[in-house]
Order: sequence, then structure tokens, then C-alpha cells
Amino acid sequence: FILLSAAWKVLYEAQRAHKLAVTGPYAWVRHPQYDGFILIMLGFLLQWPTILTLLMFPILVYMYIRLAHAEEREVLEEFGDEYARYAATIPAFIPRLSRGEKETEK
Repeated sequence: FILLSAAWKVLYEAQRAHKLAVTGPYAWVRHPQYDGFILIMLGFLLQWPTILTLLMFPILVYMYIRLAHAEEREVLEEFGDEYARYAATIPAFIPRLSRGEKETEK
């Protein structure tokens, strides 16, 4: 929930300023809000391992990944090269352990 809260705040501010969200959690992954949802769903799966949660978890993860890809196409249209550069350096869902080999090569 902390990840979701931090991500929504950054996204809200960026949308108000009509800018790309690249700070806070967005400096680590392109889709921190979906990471948060997936972590919450994983928690439900671990806490209540039922047939329903076992079946729904992979389906919901797949749907969030598809939604993220659709949103990326929209953002690429809106922000063009700026988003392409961001997407080339920031992973979609799983943060790098080091802040990036590309950053240290510069």
C-alpha cells in the first residue's frame, strides 16, 4: 500500500503538470502501481491459498501486464522520444538491484 500511495502521488503531480512521471517509485520501475497490485494479490494468495486465488492470480497478473503495455503505447504517442529514452533505461516491473549499468557507463 505504501508503494501504491507513493506511485499515485507522483503520477497525479505529473499529470497535473502534463509531464512524464519519472521520480519516486517511477525512477525504479515504469509500473510501480501494478507492482503494488501484484504484491497485494500475492499476499492474498499466500494468506488464503484457495482454488479461486490460485486460478485468479496468474489471470490478473496477465491482465495487468497487458494493461501496462497498452498504457505504454499511449504514453509513447504522447511523450515520444522522452518516454522511449525513459523506457530504455527503467525496467517495466522488476527493479534492477543496482541503479543501472547504463548510468555508471555514462
